[in-house]
Amino acid sequence: MMLESTQEETPCCEKAENYELCVRFVKAFEIIGKKWNGLIISSLCDTKAMRFKDLAHAVGACSDRVLVERLRELEADGIVKRSKDEDSKIVLYTLTQKGAELKPVFNQVHEWADKWI
Repeated sequence: MMLESTQEETPCCEKAENYELCVRFVKAFEIIGKKWNGLIISSLCDTKAMRFKDLAHAVGACSDRVLVERLRELEADGIVKRSKDEDSKIVLYTLTQKGAELKPVFNQVHEWADKWI
């Protein structure tokens, strides 16, 4: 007797009749869809590393307090890495491998926006 797969075991909504969204899909949109996260990730996709002040300039309408909060959340989610240069004490933010794998996704969003917005 074979048991039905649970949502966690299934890759993601394998059947069109299943109108429930995959838990991982929902979590992905919670991360990248949160206000400012897309712009932060997109900015980091275009560089190897950025200082806080450069990120703040790139995401200009975001307050420093919210930017710090978002960077901490992205770090906790394994998307962004915060590192400190021991010599200069400069803090740099980079994408982790997990974050860098979002680059093609953001490239597609940019292409879509150029075409339709």
